[in-house]
Amino acid sequence: GDVNEWNDKTAEITGFSKEEAFDKPLVSTFIVPSLRRSVQEVLDNALRGKGTSNYELEFRTKSNEIRYLLVNATTRRDAENNIVGVVGVAQDVTEAAQHDRAVAAMARELRQLVDTANAPIFGIDVDGNVNEWNDKTAEITGFSGDEAFNQPLVSTFIVPKLRQSVQE
Repeated sequence: GDVNEWNDKTAEITGFSKEEAFDKPLVSTFIVPSLRRSVQEVLDNALRGKGTSNYELEFRTKSNEIRYLLVNATTRRDAENNIVGVVGVAQDVTEAAQHDRAVAAMARELRQLVDTANAPIFGIDVDGNVNEWNDKTAEITGFSGDEAFNQPLVSTFIVPKLRQSVQE
């Protein structure tokens, strides 16, 4: 499908004027290659009368910047209810998406730091069951993380004579 609507906000977000976008194939011109197939599927579904809500896609701007858009694709119908196209309504969620990706990257780094620390690190939940068990703890105890996870820390891993003091 070729672009036949392009409002001022879309031009602002993308950097492409209405004149530059009009009559251009939407998917092959504006969608990053890795998402073209799935975006085309969303459009095809809308052309069959099945809309899509809250679809996140990467859109390449005129300045080659990636913007993240949250899109709703709805079937466009004429006065006789015939399907004549697709209306896409998008919200620019780039800042939120970048924040989410940064938080996920930080979480991965912290996970790696805990896992590879040269000190035993373990944790328990509110019920006293193991919910953290790094590689060094596994090395020292001989119990893998899978073996330790969800086990009661005190009764499973603490020697009997110390259980009372650890429990307190």
